[in-house]
Amino acid sequence: MENKKKVIVGLSGGVDSSMTAYLLQKEGYEVEGIYMKLHETVEGYHEKNLKNIEQVANFLNIKYHVLDLSDQFKQEIYDYFVQSYIDGITPNPCVKCNSQIKFGELYNEAMRLGADYLATGHYAKTDGEFIYKAEDLSKDQSYFLGQVSKDVLPKLIFPMNKYTKEYIKSEASKIPQLESIATQKESQEICFVDTVYTDIIKKYTNIDIPGKTLDIQGNVVGNHKGYMHYTVGKRRGFYVHGAHDPHFVTSLDKESNTITVGKKEDLAINYVIANNLNMYIEDKKISCDVKLRFRSTTVKCDLIIEDDKASIKLEEPVYGVATGQTAVFYDNDKVIGSGWIEKTEFKK
Repeated sequence: MENKKKVIVGLSGGVDSSMTAYLLQKEGYEVEGIYMKLHETVEGYHEKNLKNIEQVANFLNIKYHVLDLSDQFKQEIYDYFVQSYIDGITPNPCVKCNSQIKFGELYNEAMRLGADYLATGHYAKTDGEFIYKAEDLSKDQSYFLGQVSKDVLPKLIFPMNKYTKEYIKSEASKIPQLESIATQKESQEICFVDTVYTDIIKKYTNIDIPGKTLDIQGNVVGNHKGYMHYTVGKRRGFYVHGAHDPHFVTSLDKESNTITVGKKEDLAINYVIANNLNMYIEDKKISCDVKLRFRSTTVKCDLIIEDDKASIKLEEPVYGVATGQTAVFYDNDKVIGSGWIEKTEFKK
């Protein structure tokens, strides 16, 4: 009898990873699970997840392991998240967590346990060379995978890629052992932010230091609660003398505790510099699409790579792009690389 390929599934206790394990077993793989202990935002968080995983493991008759990565997660993701806001930039913890924790530490553990593949419940696609957008574009998570090392792609499986979330939930709810998991509340976007990001930052520093609000020319036009309350594009929570039109935060300065605000058109940028590139292609000069925020559409750009930095010239202006976010490059639905936004500007 032919040996079954062994796949380890990153189990979170949610419906996507539970169905990932179920579908792969149905396809004939030998399945095991790993639950990562990363953080405990609310009391009983791990207990609830592990109860679900126990349920899935019993139903599928599979083994699962618990991998405690809480120290690495705190240093590499949580502390980086806090420090970014203190530094006046907007972090992207999910991108960092995918490259360093899920497809770094978890991947290494899966290989150590003798797996042929690692599978997760991400809505994305891979052919072993590239990552692609998922079939269900409304749930597509390819943007968050742009920093995953090229070396691990041949060993990844994303079974969710051809399904919609609705279908997965509906199929899971037909299976008695998975029904309670299918109907539970979905996890929030950033897994360790239970309410708003400022609730986390204020545990480590005083975020309520009032400062001056400036206009684009550098004139004082009002005041604000403290720069850490704001991100680029925010339009509320600060005061502008005599303003009739909406104003938006265009930049922050932690040294002077000032925020600069302007009209919608002042948010426009058409040129970006990105660093710490992770490219899946060799080309140094290319026309492609780029996504500069998760909740935005791609725009056409000319990309030039030099000394591990990308100069990105956009064909049309985009609005509200923050330093610290990720620029992900696409060729149609194929991810060809990504980098971290270091600088944005409007070039006439």
